[in-house]
Amino acid sequence: MIRKKYSKILVANRGEIACRIIKTAHKMGISCVSVYSDADANSVHVKQADESRHIGPSPAYLSYLNIEKICEVAVETGAEAVHPGYGFLAENPDFPRALEKHNIDFIGPSAETIEVTANKITAKEEARKAGVNVVPGYMGKIEDAAHAAIVAEEIGFPVMLKAASGGGGKGMRIVYSKKEIELAFTSATNEAEKSFKDGSIFIEKYIELPRHIEIQIIADKYGNIVCLGERECSVQRNNQKIIEETPSPFISEEAKNIETSSYTQEKRIL
Repeated sequence: MIRKKYSKILVANRGEIACRIIKTAHKMGISCVSVYSDADANSVHVKQADESRHIGPSPAYLSYLNIEKICEVAVETGAEAVHPGYGFLAENPDFPRALEKHNIDFIGPSAETIEVTANKITAKEEARKAGVNVVPGYMGKIEDAAHAAIVAEEIGFPVMLKAASGGGGKGMRIVYSKKEIELAFTSATNEAEKSFKDGSIFIEKYIELPRHIEIQIIADKYGNIVCLGERECSVQRNNQKIIEETPSPFISEEAKNIETSSYTQEKRIL
């Protein structure tokens, strides 16, 4: 399989995320096109890119979530690929499909992979089928506040209302009693709709004082897989991570050896 080397890519994101992508691309000799909304006209990522294009008003759903406009800019600037960063359109399967129509590559998973993993409801279902432990909850979309109240009582308070799409703490509400459900459902749904263009909400048991430890793996379509080790993300405020530490001080050396040997074995099989 021939590996492509791009000469120009479009970065479909903003702020620090876009800056990191641009910095790395420049090190690789790749020129970058940045996009920006009204609010970001003077942002650093706009100045760091080789070219910049305005894509709409400040609200994300009118700019950074506007698939048609971003595709239009990619075509106009001659970008060979689009890097979505994370958030915004990174987990929307319609984005790589739209780019494919213009023969522009998407630097990320296939639309089929995104379809399964980007939605937390389908991702949890696939994980459960694979024998992975998941947080107890309702494996489906919550229709309205009344439905949410019924499900929450079946699960047992406290519960977490969570947006099925996106991440970063958007569209998440902790609920400790039935009287809080209606307001929490409405605010979570509205925030999810504005942030991800998808107001779908599901419910799972809220785990108090958990350890949030991520094991990050990068893989490409050429069979290359790299494990970046674990990252401790448990220190939070208002459901937002405020400190990330790697390696995690809570993982024993024995557990790390098991993790490493399992990864090595998997890589040999691949």
